[in-house]
Amino acid sequence: MSASHYTYTEQVGHLLRKAYQRHMAIFQQNVGESQLTAVQFITLCAVRDHGPSSLSELVKMTAVDQATIRGIVERLKARELIELGHDAQDKRKVIVSLSAAGRLAVEQTVPCAEAISELTLSNLNAGERVAMMFLLRKMIDDPHEA
Repeated sequence: MSASHYTYTEQVGHLLRKAYQRHMAIFQQNVGESQLTAVQFITLCAVRDHGPSSLSELVKMTAVDQATIRGIVERLKARELIELGHDAQDKRKVIVSLSAAGRLAVEQTVPCAEAISELTLSNLNAGERVAMMFLLRKMIDDPHEA
């Protein structure tokens, strides 16, 4: 393809970015009373699902970089949605746990998150939704990971 025939609006990166921007706008409009950001919500969900976790474990679970996860953890702690402790073997390692308020925030936000997913996919029929989720998972799978 020559440079003159390159249409950026038809490129996968551009389309993924536009879809993500649409999803984020839907998330912010429909998140409910918790007023969590999407990344704060998935961080709380990861701790709920996996239990007390180190920052490096949260990075892997959420696909959020180390610097960003630190800021998220600071903001969630300031809102008293998480509690911080230290690993029994390595006192330098910070362990993140869900507080009672954090657990409640997740429980109250899950119905909103389900509606957000529904709204994000609302332009797709049932078959397209299955295909979209399958293809997104296929795109993010690394064939080189064991």
